[in-house]
Amino acid sequence: MNILAIDQGTTNTKAVLVGPEGEILAQASRPTAVSYPQPGWAESSADDIWASVAGVIEEIVSLGFPVAAIGLSNQRESVVLWDAATGRPVGPCVIWQCGRSASRCEALKAEGYEPDAIARTGLTLNPMFSAGKLSWLLDHTPDGRARAALGQLKAGTVDAWLLWKLTGGAQHATDHSNASRTQLMNLSSLAWDPEITRLFDIPLEVLPEIRPSDSLFGETAKGATALPGGVPIHAAMGDSHAALYGHGLDGPGRIKATCGTGSSLMTVTKERIWSAHGLSSTIAWSRTGGALHALEGNISVSGHTVAFVTKLLGLRDEHALTDLSLTVPDSGGVALVPALAGLGAPHWRDEARGLVSGMNLGTTPAHLARAALEAVALQIHDVFMAMQADLHGDLPALNVDGGASRNDVLMQLLADLIDRPVIRADAAELSALGAARLAAEGMGIKAPPVRPAERTFEPAMSAEARGETVARWQDALRRAML
Repeated sequence: MNILAIDQGTTNTKAVLVGPEGEILAQASRPTAVSYPQPGWAESSADDIWASVAGVIEEIVSLGFPVAAIGLSNQRESVVLWDAATGRPVGPCVIWQCGRSASRCEALKAEGYEPDAIARTGLTLNPMFSAGKLSWLLDHTPDGRARAALGQLKAGTVDAWLLWKLTGGAQHATDHSNASRTQLMNLSSLAWDPEITRLFDIPLEVLPEIRPSDSLFGETAKGATALPGGVPIHAAMGDSHAALYGHGLDGPGRIKATCGTGSSLMTVTKERIWSAHGLSSTIAWSRTGGALHALEGNISVSGHTVAFVTKLLGLRDEHALTDLSLTVPDSGGVALVPALAGLGAPHWRDEARGLVSGMNLGTTPAHLARAALEAVALQIHDVFMAMQADLHGDLPALNVDGGASRNDVLMQLLADLIDRPVIRADAAELSALGAARLAAEGMGIKAPPVRPAERTFEPAMSAEARGETVARWQDALRRAML
C-alpha cells in the first residue's frame, strides 16, 4: 500500500509517494515564497501554501500510482487565521522566523511571566513560537477576538490549515507535536492551557482539537485536490519530529539534526527534561497510548545562511559558494554570525543581528564563503554541546537530514567541530518518510523500514584548530549580542 507523504516547508512543499518497503516511487516539489515586509518580519501567503500542496498532489496523482493514505509533516510554529465560513485566510501566514511579536514577549518577560510559561509549556517567551503570532493576527483582524469566540474564525499551525483544506472544512485538528510548539499547550495535561491562552488573550474556541499524531485526521473531500474523496489522512506531525521518526530514533541517547532553512536538533527523552542550557522541552510525537517527550534546540537561520551569502557574493548557486570555500585552507580569521532573524537556541537573543568580524586587507570572498559554512556548523555545535550538558552525558554521534545535509563539505566541518561522527541517511526527505511510516502504523499495516545510512563523516580536525575556530566564533557571538 502506497503512502503519500506531504512535507510542507518554509520555502517549498514536497510530496513523496512511499511504497510498502520504503521505496520512493515518485516525488514532486513546488516553491513557496517568503516575504519580509519589515525588518525582522517574515510571512507567506496561506493561499499560496495551499496551492503548492494541491499542485504537488496533482503531479503525483497524474503518474497513476494508487494512494492508500496520506501522512503530513509541516513547518512548525507558523500560524494561519481563517474565516470558518469561507475557508479564506484573513491575514498572512506568520511564519516561524517572524519577530513581529517580540515586543509582546519582552513585555511579558518584564512582568515576570516567563518562568511559569516555561513550567507549563517547556518554551521560553520568544516570538518564534505561535502564541505571540496568533495574538498579533487577532489584534489586526477587525473584531478578531469576538469573532473567534463565536467560532467564526479558525486558527492553527500549518498542519491544521492543510487538514481543514484537505477535508473541505470537515476537520479542525492538530497533533501533540505541533501543539507543543505553539506555547499554548500544557506539557503535563497535553491540552490547551487556559492560563497561557489568557496571557496571550487567545479565545480557546479558535484553536483546533489536539489529537495523537497517528490519529485518523479525516478523509480527503471530493474536489479538494486531484485525489478522490475518501483517502484517509493517518498521520500529522511537525517536520522536525517526523524527521526524528524517519531516522528511527525513538529512544534516548541518539540525536538528529534537520538542516534546512533553520535547523532543529532533537532527541527523545524518558521524561520531560528541564533545560538549564537554553533548550526546549517538547513532545516528540504521540500515539493513542501516550506521548513521548523530547529535548530540542532550534536555530533560526541555518542552511539559509549559505543561500544568503551566495546571493551577497553574487555567486551562481550554493555549489559555487562551496567550491569557492575550498580554495582557502580556513576562514583566515573571519567569523560570520548569521543572526539575520535574531539568535535562537541556546542563546535566545531576539535583538542580535548579523555580523562579520575578523576581516583584514587579505580577506577574500573565499574566506567569507568558508565562514558561512562554518557558521552553520558552529550553531549546530552550540546546540549539540548544550544538549550534552542537559543530558549529563556524551552523545556518541549525530544523525543528519534535510537539504543542507547533502553538502559534503558542510557535513565534514560539522563532524570536525562537534568531534563526533555525523551520520547521513541515504535520503534527504526524512520528514516525509517519517510521516509515511507513522501513517502506515496508524492504518495498522507494516511501516516502511528505516532508511539506511548513506555516509558517515568522521572528525578529522586537530583539537588546536577546533579550539581556535570555536573561540573565534564565541568572540563574534559576544559582539553580535552587544
